[in-house]
Amino acid sequence: MLEIQNLHKAFGSREVLKGISFDVHTGEMVGLIGPSGCGKSTILKLICGLLTPDEGQVVRRSDEIGLVFQGSALLNSLTIRENLALALYHRNLSKAEENETIKEKLHLVGLADYVDSYPTQLSGGQQKRTSFARAIVNDPKIILYDEPTTGLDPVMSTIIEDYMIKLGEELKAASIIVTHQYSTWTRTTERVILMHSGDTVWKGSTEEAMHSDNAYMKQFAEGLKEGPMLSGLQ
Repeated sequence: MLEIQNLHKAFGSREVLKGISFDVHTGEMVGLIGPSGCGKSTILKLICGLLTPDEGQVVRRSDEIGLVFQGSALLNSLTIRENLALALYHRNLSKAEENETIKEKLHLVGLADYVDSYPTQLSGGQQKRTSFARAIVNDPKIILYDEPTTGLDPVMSTIIEDYMIKLGEELKAASIIVTHQYSTWTRTTERVILMHSGDTVWKGSTEEAMHSDNAYMKQFAEGLKEGPMLSGLQ
């Protein structure tokens, strides 16, 4: 569904990506992990077309993409229904079709009763789930999650991770989860790509990652102070 081919990207003299390549299949949830600043979110922006690569290309089998932002990015002046309706604007649905679609997606994330509430009336976890519903309202074939559990307490992180797993099972989309949270990548992904300083330093299944003796993977997974990634973790 998605192929990342030899991506290079620099901002001025700073080389952010140094030839990243991987693919994601339909129904697969892939974790893009690594320390802050290693280029993970830049890859998502390249996939969405918000940035253009200096070299390499992104091959998408579908332009139907859903993006879950690090923050919920909801408009506080609009109700939950109206926030989701914005994402449906281009489809020219009848009001009945629009309401049915919004109700269905809010039901998936357990928020059908909050359709006429405003974002400020919801908890942080509920706002995050609303952003999930908005991202999937058009039944995307590709879902991109940018640090979906950052800033959440452990209990709410588990709830959000459960919904990510549920959405993956329901939609069968190709999903990329950008995160450095251990519980998020170990619970939601099938395969992980570990990045450091703009490059790929390890790839494999999530199960292999949790028990790998690779120096980079072991340091990241166990949160060790000593190791090859030290400079990137300071």
